[in-house]
Amino acid sequence: MTTTAPHSSHGADEVPGAQGVQGAEQAGYAPEEPARLAFIKLHPGFYQAMRSLEAAASEHVDPVLYDLIKLRASQINHCAFCVDKHSKDALAAGQSVERLIQLSAWRESRHFYTERELAALALTEAVTVLTDGFVPDAVYEEAARHFDDTELAHVIGAITAINAWNRIAVTSRMVPGHYHPGGAKR
Repeated sequence: MTTTAPHSSHGADEVPGAQGVQGAEQAGYAPEEPARLAFIKLHPGFYQAMRSLEAAASEHVDPVLYDLIKLRASQINHCAFCVDKHSKDALAAGQSVERLIQLSAWRESRHFYTERELAALALTEAVTVLTDGFVPDAVYEEAARHFDDTELAHVIGAITAINAWNRIAVTSRMVPGHYHPGGAKR
């Protein structure tokens, strides 16, 4: 089954079957789960609106920080497609392997991140996991210490946008492993 990738920053790339995943044909690997729904093809108006949301969300947010926000929210939401995409984009943009590997355990490896990044990561987790009740005052206040009101509004917008993408990708089961930064094909 072929479907279209949901992310806007590099356009709608085709997502082929397991034959395109490096190592997927090797004996012993689990079969690739097919996508459930070609969401973008079926709802192009919504996709265009999401592209606009993504463009607005990325404005005035440091690209390095935005990579961390997108990847951390995607990890929390168990969005394999987005983890694949955003880790590849971050690596292509020069993010270190160590920072990306440590991201899921950032509280125990704080020395890989700036204080500003740490505040944004805590806010990302609080906004992403609203089932814990709310965004704690301490988390918000720490973020507000590192970002002025305008910057903070932009960071919250970035967190909101990736969470929306995650929900589309997880629900429609976008297939990880086929994304190439910049839309390049192998």
